[in-house]
Amino acid sequence: MTGARGMVPGPAAGVRIDHLVIAARDLDEGVAWLEARLGVTMEGGGRHAAMGTHNRLLSLGEVYLEVIAPDPDAPRPAHPRWFDLDNHRGGPRLAAWVLRCDDLDAGLALAPPGSGAPMALARGDLRWRMAVPADGRLPFDGVFPALIEWEGQGHPAPRLSDAGLRLRCLRLRHPRAAELAGALGRLTADPGLIVEDGAAGLTAELDCPSGPVVLA
Repeated sequence: MTGARGMVPGPAAGVRIDHLVIAARDLDEGVAWLEARLGVTMEGGGRHAAMGTHNRLLSLGEVYLEVIAPDPDAPRPAHPRWFDLDNHRGGPRLAAWVLRCDDLDAGLALAPPGSGAPMALARGDLRWRMAVPADGRLPFDGVFPALIEWEGQGHPAPRLSDAGLRLRCLRLRHPRAAELAGALGRLTADPGLIVEDGAAGLTAELDCPSGPVVLA
């Protein structure tokens, strides 16, 4: 990183952006919000019994975008939901992102405190391990990514219809930008990440068939 703004440097191999997370209080509301901005129809998704959530998905090529919300038909879990969904206020927004690791335990050894403990999860024939913070809140005020390791060959992205959307870059803002860039640099060299000084938040720039779109 150069100064207070720059691309994230990093030596780690096999760690890259897996997906982006749009949080919503209601899944239908979140899906409508995103579809109106992108001009596409979401698909796939399902329920996460361990978290009391459900989602819908959208292809971004090798990565994907997820809209997630509490599932009103599921019991509230005994632990906080991931992505700080229990404290979500206001309308749908880009609330989190996820880094894919070939080895979750090795990734967590390089991640900052509070990144979470591994949890084994499943949906249909998909199996994965994900680091879930005890309080549901990711480091750096939610700007640091969740870490995931997919098991076997299953992954949502290739199962989704390709509508021609692609992630151009993901901008990460935080008042401790240099510290955030250093923590990320121990994990990933993904060229799509940009860290900037500012109030904590995320902005994704997408290339869409209708033109560029910014999600925040």
